[in-house]
Amino acid sequence: MSRIFNDIDFQLSWSHYLFLIRIDNPDERNFFEIEAINNNWSLRELQRQSDTALFERLVLSRDKKGIKKLSEKGQVIEKPEDTVKDPYILEFLGLQKKSKYSETELEHFLLELGKGFTFVGRQVRFTFDDKHFRVDLVFYNRILQCFVLADLKIGEITHQDLGQMQMYVNYCDRNVKLEHENKTIGIILCKKKNETLVEITLPENNEQIFASKYQTVLPSKKDLKQLIENKEDEETTNR
Repeated sequence: MSRIFNDIDFQLSWSHYLFLIRIDNPDERNFFEIEAINNNWSLRELQRQSDTALFERLVLSRDKKGIKKLSEKGQVIEKPEDTVKDPYILEFLGLQKKSKYSETELEHFLLELGKGFTFVGRQVRFTFDDKHFRVDLVFYNRILQCFVLADLKIGEITHQDLGQMQMYVNYCDRNVKLEHENKTIGIILCKKKNETLVEITLPENNEQIFASKYQTVLPSKKDLKQLIENKEDEETTNR
């Protein structure tokens, strides 16, 4: 049975629970209950996270053990890839390349990024050998204790984009991060992504550079569930 009916010590409002009991999948329902409690989500934020298919997007990047963990503990951040979604849903931005974002847009951006993120700066300049480079957005993740650099690409990702992000990450690791902090993470958000190009360009043991697609419209849960089923079929075939 769901946590909702087993847990006498209700920690959410009645409106939250009315929303949660309408979620058919018990794993998804448990996940959202845990996340709403842990993150103190308002009913409106809970609805948005559900509408943007957060559970399905996280399931796509996890194995069966990871999926079970989501339903039992929520989203646990232990390593860099635990913070990454694919796709990200940025319906509030329109995602134009611009030097300034409103406080509301950045607040939504932080919510979409997930747990532990704090905003550091936009269009942050890195300078060496009299050359200037700017990173679109810089965050710090308090759970992983590392900087997170985000670059926004309005088209398809290229190997040059990945190389540029590697340069940003190297610069931050060597000139910005403190000794006790962990290695910098770089996330490239792009409209289109060639999986083979990303795989070949990045090192095999890559734990720092991630490329994720973004959508500026809400995804279809039906389509995401179909992707999950396809993934499960592939895993069964490859055994």
